[in-house]
Order: sequence, then structure tokens, then C-alpha cells
Amino acid sequence: MRALRVHAFGPFADATIETVPDPVPGPGEVLIAVKAAETNFPDILVMEGRYQVKPPLPFSPGKTGAGVIEAIGPGVTGFAVGDRVMAHVEHGAFAEKMVAQATGCFALPDGLSFTDAAALGLTYFTAWCGLRDRAELKPGESVLVLGAAGGIGIASIQLAKAMGAKTVIGATRGTAKMETVWRAGADHVIDASGTDVRDRMREDVKAITGGGVDIVMDPVGGALTDAALRALAWRGRLCILGFASGTIPTIKANYLLVKNIAVSGLQTSDYRDGLPAVLAQAQTEIFSFWSRGLLRPIVSDVLPLEDFVTALTRLQDSVVEGKIILSLAD
Repeated sequence: MRALRVHAFGPFADATIETVPDPVPGPGEVLIAVKAAETNFPDILVMEGRYQVKPPLPFSPGKTGAGVIEAIGPGVTGFAVGDRVMAHVEHGAFAEKMVAQATGCFALPDGLSFTDAAALGLTYFTAWCGLRDRAELKPGESVLVLGAAGGIGIASIQLAKAMGAKTVIGATRGTAKMETVWRAGADHVIDASGTDVRDRMREDVKAITGGGVDIVMDPVGGALTDAALRALAWRGRLCILGFASGTIPTIKANYLLVKNIAVSGLQTSDYRDGLPAVLAQAQTEIFSFWSRGLLRPIVSDVLPLEDFVTALTRLQDSVVEGKIILSLAD
């Protein structure tokens, strides 16, 4: 099979596409012929050796793939060869075939394409865990989404609306990507650029909500985290999902005390590996929302595996609106 391979941690452009033996599923595993794979910013961190989990070398990156089950390992029930599935993995999706734990594998609803199935993977699972588990979103609450035109941002907007949020505000830097945020389903869109964003974000949110926002979904970090904290309502919750800005913010604990607000972090690999029942609940609800027309992933481009450098460069440069999917279909 063809696979993208990393032999040493470093620039992602150093990875190579090679022909390697097909993997063999072990106990509790399935072998999937991958048709589409989701690209994510963490893929870059993994390849560069800057992610919290470092796979043994050499490895194939990629955390979500959709395709067709080709073989089943011992002890697996509920699946059959030929089933159309999507699977969450720590790595391995950027290859024509990948092995996945059956607990991380889910049958696709009728009519869901492999491309959209891959796009409903890591980013939607991350947003689901942030909203449902960490921030405990309640119907009627308000949500501010930072980095709203990115993969996690779009997933957070759509899931918040599907879960019953009354008001969803998307924040994006400048006006270039605002149309994408509107298309994702945001009720309001605000500009998160400029040196005055620390004060202006609070004023923009106050004008929309009449006070502050109940929940902030933050995959960006940096100065926007500080601005979003100031925009929180009393007993508001901010969920840290990543640091796409490249800057890890410092949060002053006294501010949490004075405003009675909470900040939580989210590492979805721990949910996938340690709480498979939660992963199953999340993916079941995500697919149900899709089937009811409440979720529609925005895919900006579908590129062949050979164009992985283009895909990851666009992710790194934050010029992506929605998702870039790598195609491994014949």
C-alpha cells in the first residue's frame, strides 16, 4: 500500500510517500481501506515531534479516516467486511490502509460521503467534548467561538446550535473569512483583529448578549484568550482546545475568583482511549445531527495524498476555511 511516512521528527515537508506492507489487524481491531482522511493542525505537531504523544518511528500521521472495512481481527463483533465506516486513531490515517480499534470505529449513516465523514471526525469530536462535557452547555445559553472559520470553530458553531444554544457568536480575525462563519450558522460574527481586541471583544459581546457570554470555545490561545475571559458572563466557562496562534496564554487566577468563572482544558486522545463510551455517545449524536440536517461540514478542498505538503502548509498558515481532506480513493 501507499502511505505517508515520517522517519524522523522535523518539518512535515520531509515526510515521504512510500510503498509499505499492508497492516494486519490484531485482537479488537479492524483493517480499513481508507478513502478520505481529515487533516488537522495536530498532525503538524505530531510530525514535528511537538505533540504530547510521539508515535514510534517510522509512522504514518493522520487521526481520522473514512473508508471500507477490509479485514477484522479476533474478538471484533458488530462489523463486517465491506462496511462503510469512519475511525478515530492516534495516527495512521494518511495511508491507503489503516488499522483501528473497533471501539473507535463507527458505521456511516446512509448518504454520508467518505469526504464528509472524515470531516466529521476529530474536530467535531473535540467540539462535542468541549461543549457537552467540559463546558456543560445548557439549552438557551450563549457561546462565543474563537477561530470561528477553522475546523474546530465551524464544528463548535454547528454543534452549539444543534445542542440548543440560543446565541452563537463567531469571532474571526478581519473580514476575509466572515462569510464562512455566517455559512457555518453563527448568529453573529465579530472581528477579533486589532490591538484593541482586549477591550473591543468585551464590548461587542456585551452589545449582542446584554452582558457577557456563557461559554467560550478557544482553539486559538494568545491574546484572544485574555480578551475572551473579559467577555465571559458571571459563572461563565472557557474551554481551551488548542493554541493555533502559537502562543500559550497566562491566566490570572484572581480573575477567575472575582468573576466566578471557570477555565478547563481538553485533550481528546484521553477521551478516545480512556472513555470509549463517551466517544461512542459523541459520534452517535454527531451522526444523528448530520442525518437531521443540523450539521454540514464545510470542506474547502479535497487533495490527493501527494499534495499533503500543500494541505498542511495551508493549515500552518491559517488560510484554511473549514477542512482540507486528503483523498485516497482509487
